[in-house]
Amino acid sequence: MQVILNNFEMETVLVQINNNKAYRLLEDLEDLHIIKVLEKSIQPKQKLSEKYAGKLPADIADELQNYVTQGRNEWNNRSI
Repeated sequence: MQVILNNFEMETVLVQINNNKAYRLLEDLEDLHIIKVLEKSIQPKQKLSEKYAGKLPADIADELQNYVTQGRNEWNNRSI
């Protein structure tokens, strides 16, 4: 984002936008030629499987997988 200061010097700052109202406010300031948004980055949401891949140690992951498999088998073999 480009910022115009009182002495007309320009400074580039990085801003984290936390809600849509803040983003709309920045767009309004840009429309008034007070600031210029240099980059509008849209980052795709990262899949949870990608985010947490490799986070569990292999032995714990195997135990968890066995537990889930056992639970599914018990569920599928239940008598109602």
